Amino acid sequence: MTTSKAFIQPLDRVAIALMLLLSLLIGFIILQGDVVAARVREFSWQNQQIGAEDVSFTLNFSRPMDVKSVEENLKIEPPLAGKISWAGRRMVYTLLTPAPYGTNYEVQLQNARDRFAEKEGKNRIIQPFTGNFHTRDRVIMYVGADAENRGQLVLYNLTEENKKVITPKDLIVMDFKPFPNGEKILFSARTSNNQDLLSAQLYTVTTGIAAQPQAPAEPAGKIDLVLDNKNYQNLKFDLSPDGETIVVQRGNRKNPGDFGLWFMPTTSNNSRERPTPQQLKSQPGGDFMITPDSKAVAVAQGQGAAILPLQKDADEPLDFLPQFGLVQAFSKDGSQAAMVKFNTDYTRDLFLVTNQGVQKPLLKTTGSILNCQFDPASPTLYCLLTQLIPTEEYVEQPYLVAIDVNTGEQKPLLLLPIDQRNVQMSLAPDGLGLLFDQVVPQTNPDIPLTTDQLKTEDGEAIATSSLWLMPLLPITDDTSSAIKPEKLPLVGFHPRWLP
Repeated sequence: MTTSKAFIQPLDRVAIALMLLLSLLIGFIILQGDVVAARVREFSWQNQQIGAEDVSFTLNFSRPMDVKSVEENLKIEPPLAGKISWAGRRMVYTLLTPAPYGTNYEVQLQNARDRFAEKEGKNRIIQPFTGNFHTRDRVIMYVGADAENRGQLVLYNLTEENKKVITPKDLIVMDFKPFPNGEKILFSARTSNNQDLLSAQLYTVTTGIAAQPQAPAEPAGKIDLVLDNKNYQNLKFDLSPDGETIVVQRGNRKNPGDFGLWFMPTTSNNSRERPTPQQLKSQPGGDFMITPDSKAVAVAQGQGAAILPLQKDADEPLDFLPQFGLVQAFSKDGSQAAMVKFNTDYTRDLFLVTNQGVQKPLLKTTGSILNCQFDPASPTLYCLLTQLIPTEEYVEQPYLVAIDVNTGEQKPLLLLPIDQRNVQMSLAPDGLGLLFDQVVPQTNPDIPLTTDQLKTEDGEAIATSSLWLMPLLPITDDTSSAIKPEKLPLVGFHPRWLP
């Protein structure tokens, strides 16, 4: 009988040696304790461009951190007020107010300790961290009123001080709404050879601005027809806050009784076809506004204001407020609304209405309540109003006022020239500036009206118009009374901020 001699192969020797080495390393690590360095693994806004809708960033750490040491050593330059919350190794910094636009920010964290360093008698501090992000440029839009850009949609970058015309000369822009990411504008326009204000069609146009600097932007000025005017006249329209739905007030050209609201998506499942509008089956209404959740529309209806769901059959409103005739503005979260009550003595009351059922009067005026907008940074409502001037003729003088919705305190900001009812205003997305225009009507009868003549919403011919920018400070700041508006070197009207 042959006896086999046991032997070890070379591969086995290598495997045994590796196992011994790994065993020694594991033992060494166990003896040393936990030595994973504390560091920031992820910063959610790193190299990002943010807007007013971005309210918080996160820092994810590699180890459980000493909360107090992190909060004491976290620095943001320029400073941004906020509050901190924790979920394990994840820290959330929530801004108290939107970050001012056109600003570069740096986030630094040094000398913060991990949670177990002190218990173990060790001085383990975090690896120094520096992160960067920036806010969108401060960009305004308006309709040109000079000979060069008459009726065209113009973008002006206040941060970089450059101008960009994005619609062609053969279209006279009448109204427009920006998409939330700033990459496109929805606008209504008539052709330059047609004076009919009821001949508008709806279009989109690209701005040439990218939502994020890493993503390539579409070239500016790309026009797409969204809704034609073949069978229906397109009157007022609104774009939902999420940029996915359009609501249009339309009238049938052949049947004047067929008048009401239509809704449609901004994009079609088939890229070769335009989205199809659907009529909102409800009572005819007046002024309207899509709600902040983008799921309903508030419309003046009969003797009150109705909230209608954006669905084909909207006979049953979600809510009806019989005492109010108009919704002027919603707060960003939809919890508050500024609503107008029309009185039998021809005065108007402005109310703050909340989703908790509170109805709080804010002011009364003998004139008109033209526009109101909630400040995203404070409990302030900015309003453009008119007051009746006691003369033989009916004359209204517009003025701007800031209202503290908590206390009801009113702070007049600016008195505008008499009889300029066509003034428009727009509040900056960061709440730090107010745009408004001053339209000069065409009153010289010797100047013939041309087909490309600019007109206000009331049909009044425009000779020229100037744009003004007013910086804003909190309503409680006494120095704000000394702030004066600045006339911009631009000729245009209907100004709006890009989100």
